[in-house]
Amino acid sequence: MTTFRRLLIGAAVCSVALVSGGQAYAGEGLTEGSSTGTKKNDSVGAQVKVRFTGSGTSGGNGSGGLSSSSADWDPPGCWYAPQWKSGEFRKMRQSIYFAAVHDPDGREFTGEISDENQGYAKDEYHDGDKGMYWGAVQNPDASYAEQWACKRDPFWVPEGEQPDEPQAINPEILAGLAYNQIKVPGTKVTLAPAGATKVNLPTWAWLDKGDFQPVSVTASLDFPGFHMEATTTAEPTGLTLKPGTEDAELLPASGNCPVGKDGSIGEPYAKGKADRTPPCGVTYLKSSGNGTFDLQATATWKITWTGTGGAGGDLPDGEYGNNQPVEVEEAQAVNR
Repeated sequence: MTTFRRLLIGAAVCSVALVSGGQAYAGEGLTEGSSTGTKKNDSVGAQVKVRFTGSGTSGGNGSGGLSSSSADWDPPGCWYAPQWKSGEFRKMRQSIYFAAVHDPDGREFTGEISDENQGYAKDEYHDGDKGMYWGAVQNPDASYAEQWACKRDPFWVPEGEQPDEPQAINPEILAGLAYNQIKVPGTKVTLAPAGATKVNLPTWAWLDKGDFQPVSVTASLDFPGFHMEATTTAEPTGLTLKPGTEDAELLPASGNCPVGKDGSIGEPYAKGKADRTPPCGVTYLKSSGNGTFDLQATATWKITWTGTGGAGGDLPDGEYGNNQPVEVEEAQAVNR
């Protein structure tokens, strides 16, 4: 391969990384409900389109994305995906050739350059064949080394075939993309007493049923003769409380409040329960003075996925939480 040909292919890979599915991983340019995780650049004809649909693509007040509970799991830094039809690949190469050799001033390429002048045989473009050229896609959230681990030149894949390439887009990669798009409800708990609580008085905390239901996102990839998808589902398993001060006792002592069969967490306080210990809550042992304590409530979500061809499995649990101020007064009182 000539030095000039390496230049063309290298520039092509850079173009793919900048305009294609890497932006899907970061969630840029996405809208609620259904969306496309790519931006199209007409000058090179990049065609990667990852579509996201499902109940987890939007959220209400206080909602947000999940953080993986595992330090050992990261989305892939790069992968290969379909980029161009034959004619688009030819145009991309020609525009790079023109910019690199004929027009250092950066004028727009509008003409045609013969394949022979670029050092390519005409049949290398698979004219008339059904399929697409695949190229590298980078995850901008990954490290530089991970982003550039996909070093293979753009390659042709016939219609309806999955390339023999370990890093080619697959259902598990799509499941990871969907994971990064999931939005779950906020975790602002209802407290009793509703206003300022009292030192040594158990404070009840709960989330009503219906606030925490499973949500899912489906990531799909379509091009002529090819369809692949994966659905990632998040199911709440519990809520962890942190009182915001060491001068407090959690209820239960672990601070982990499980999800009930009806989807609720904890138990609502009602008149007549003053002498009972709340199944989920906190007892503050010290006044917050003129300020407040930041009660942190973090929900844990179990993550599973299923995909094309019967693929599926588990991904690391996700976590999401919110803080809320709690005022604690010194005066003793009974909550009735």
